[in-house]
Amino acid sequence: MIIVITIVAYFLVLLGLSWLTSKGASNEKFFKANRKSPWYMVAFGMIGASISGVTFVSVPGMVLNNNMSYLQMCLGFVLGYVVIAYVLLPIYYKLNLTSIYTYLEDRLGKYSYKTSASFFILSKMSSAAVKFYVVCMILQRFVLDQYHIPFFVTVSVLVLLIWLYTRKGGICTLVYTDSFQTLCMFIALLLIIYKVMGALDLSFIDTIHRITNDYHSQIFVFDDWLSGQNFWKQFLSGVFIVIVMTGLDQDMMQKNLTCKDLRSAQKDMCSYGLAFVPANLLFLSLGILLMFFYAQLHLIIPTATSDELMLKATAGGLLGTPVVVFFTIGIVAACFSSADSALTSLTTSYCVDIKNRADDEKLRKWVHFIMALCFIVFILLFRWANSTNLLDAIYTLVSYTYGPLLGFFAFGLFTKRVVNDKFSPFIAIASPLLCFFLDVSITNFTSYKFGYELLMLNGILTFLGLLSFSKNTRK
Repeated sequence: MIIVITIVAYFLVLLGLSWLTSKGASNEKFFKANRKSPWYMVAFGMIGASISGVTFVSVPGMVLNNNMSYLQMCLGFVLGYVVIAYVLLPIYYKLNLTSIYTYLEDRLGKYSYKTSASFFILSKMSSAAVKFYVVCMILQRFVLDQYHIPFFVTVSVLVLLIWLYTRKGGICTLVYTDSFQTLCMFIALLLIIYKVMGALDLSFIDTIHRITNDYHSQIFVFDDWLSGQNFWKQFLSGVFIVIVMTGLDQDMMQKNLTCKDLRSAQKDMCSYGLAFVPANLLFLSLGILLMFFYAQLHLIIPTATSDELMLKATAGGLLGTPVVVFFTIGIVAACFSSADSALTSLTTSYCVDIKNRADDEKLRKWVHFIMALCFIVFILLFRWANSTNLLDAIYTLVSYTYGPLLGFFAFGLFTKRVVNDKFSPFIAIASPLLCFFLDVSITNFTSYKFGYELLMLNGILTFLGLLSFSKNTRK
């Protein structure tokens, strides 16, 4: 019951922030926050929105099988954010875009524009559903099952709560609620680490020594080119994942486009990009500390799924009731901050890109509600189909669904050729299918195993497809 009370209190705070920030709400405020957001608020809130509840659950457990090699990808993230700040943001601000996919209509044509927006809606709906599934799963497993509440009721109530506090202010509300949620998330993370240190009777210096001297603190892998943890695979995948999941993603860019000018947006982008390495270092360090904790209690470390390392120690109550509360606050803050922005950006993309009716407030309200219902359906579908680590599930989805976006934008930015626009939808569908075929075939017939570099392969195939159906121009 303490988890339910915590979530109710947390939601009431969000509802209060929504009420304060949604006064005089309009479509301009819902979509752009009137371009008046302080860059430092956007940057801080974006950390929580980018990390999500999946990081809270999955990243600590990654040390079981991959040590701290995930930080190699985080280093790639930093370079990716710099590319976005100085390559993509100047274009978006110069064109004064509400939806970033409008750029593709001017550069490639209507079919490319609509196809890209459609792929974003599919991609964001599915990946956001995976992220939000985390908090629903934890509530169901550790609290609501004992009251015989069906899972679909849990999902429906939580999604409708998000719809309720975002339905008026939209992106303007999210700039402030996400900052609050990021603060809650980091306070919860630090308190959990502090409690684990206390359970192990370790000082701050002792904790650093124990972590750095442990085998699982290994970060870099240079010697095995076939491994999915090889540095260059991880680093380059990190660069392209950030460019696609942030720079080519309406959800993430919509908040950045609420800053008053380009320089503010660039400061925001670089600031929260740099925060990724220390933030994920904390999560991975917590994973090593939890391994020590399990050993101290003579408990078997969960190996069936790496997510269990965090779940059993925190939500499972091994560290006591205070940690259950901290974990609940952290996981709900992280999940809500990613789901609420996804719901808002999906509404924006459908109204602006698909229907071309950015000024229709009645349409926006209906679309916002319908997107919430679709969100519920996608979460239920993922619960039925999921069989992998949650973070891997997201990056696998991204590799197949965001690859065409990477190809479209790369073609538009780095060539001056005119594409035969009517073929764009077929190319965007064929590229992920060909990627899947190559992945299965190469895995079956060789020792090579594709990792997150599938995203780059998918983007290259889309680029080559567009190149094949294009012609030179002097314009």
